Amino acid sequence: MSLPTRVIGGHKAAVNNPNVSDDAKEHSRQVIGELDEAPETQETRQSYQEGKDETRVNAGFKATLKNPNVSEEAKEHARDVLEDKHAF
Repeated sequence: MSLPTRVIGGHKAAVNNPNVSDDAKEHSRQVIGELDEAPETQETRQSYQEGKDETRVNAGFKATLKNPNVSEEAKEHARDVLEDKHAF
């Protein structure tokens, strides 16, 4: 069976694809809602987060701060996370 997070990703792509019918988009929205709340989805996300290298995670937040295409809201979130980790 596919990972729930991968299934959700496929349905999110369908929702944003202009070539997909409205009925199919609605079905995908329903599946996303159901899978997003499923315990196995939460477990998959948690184990994925735990396996990440802290240095690389911090580097990603620092890159967010310098990227001109990132919203101010996202930059503020990155600053907050880095400050909480004392990685600034």
